[in-house]
Amino acid sequence: MENVAAPEEDVSADLVTTPLRPAGWLLLAALLGGNIALALGPWFVREADTGPVSAGFWRLFLALPFLVMLARANGQRLGGMGAKTLALVALGAVTFALDLASWHIGIGMTRLGNATLFGNAGSIVLLFWGFIAARMLPKGLEWLAIVFALAGAAILMGRSLEISTATLVGDLFCLAAGLLYAVYLLTLQRARGVFGSWSLLVWVCIFGSPVLLGIALLLGEPVWPTDWTPVVGLFIVSQLLGQGLMVYALRYFPPLVIGLALLTQPAVASLYGWLAFGEVLSGLDIAGMLLVGAALAVSRARA
Repeated sequence: MENVAAPEEDVSADLVTTPLRPAGWLLLAALLGGNIALALGPWFVREADTGPVSAGFWRLFLALPFLVMLARANGQRLGGMGAKTLALVALGAVTFALDLASWHIGIGMTRLGNATLFGNAGSIVLLFWGFIAARMLPKGLEWLAIVFALAGAAILMGRSLEISTATLVGDLFCLAAGLLYAVYLLTLQRARGVFGSWSLLVWVCIFGSPVLLGIALLLGEPVWPTDWTPVVGLFIVSQLLGQGLMVYALRYFPPLVIGLALLTQPAVASLYGWLAFGEVLSGLDIAGMLLVGAALAVSRARA
C-alpha cells in the first residue's frame, strides 16, 4: 500500500477514463509523485523504533484529523450512513487493518522490492475475481497477465528461499496483504458509490486504528516511539502526500497509464533497498520483478 493503492490505500474508486486536461504535465507529475511517495512507506516502517504493526496504527491515527479536513474541504459528508453501509465500512476497515498489519510485518522480513510488488498484488487478485464473478475464462492479454504473475512470483519466491526461509515467509505475508487489500476494495464497492474517497478514509481510520493497536499489543510490540521522525514521515509521505496526489491525479488517466505508473513503486523501493539496506538484486530477481510488474500493468489495463 497501498493498492492503493495503498497504501499500499482506497483511491481506485475515483478512476475515470477522461482525457488529460491542459496541465497534463502537472497531472503526470502528481501521478508519478504519488507513486514515489507511496513507495517510500516501507522505508519508514523499517526505520521506526516501534513495531511494524504499531507503525501502521500511527499511520492511520495521526492522519485522521487531516483526512477529516480534506473530506470537508472537498464537500464530502462524513455522516448519514445507514446501519448496513456502516457495517460494511467497518468490515472493510478491519480488512484494511489486517492488510496493513500483514504488509508491515512482511516488509521487515523480505526485500523491499518484493514487499512492494506483492503488496500491490490486489490488482491481479481482482482480475481473478472478475473471472470468477463473471463465470468466464480469461482472454488474450489476461492469460498473459496470469502466466507472468505466476512465473514472476515463483522466481521471486525461489530467490527468497535461497536467502532464507524467513525471507520467503515475508513474501507470503506481503502476498496475503495484497489479497486482503482486494477484499477491502470489494467490501467497500457499494459505499464508494455514495461517499467520497476522503470521507471513506476517515471511517477506515476510525475503525482500523483500534484493530492495529490491538494487534500490536497482542504481539507485544513497542507502541510509543522514542523517535517520532519515521512514524510522522510515514503518515505524511504515505497517507497524506501519496494518497493526496493519487486521489488528485488518478481520475484523469486511463487504467493502462495507472498500471504503468504503478511500476515506479517497486523500482524506487528496490533502489533505496540497495542504497540504504544493501539489498542487491540479481538478474533473475529483476526478471521476476519485470514479470510481476507486467502482470500488474495488464491487470490494471483490464480494470
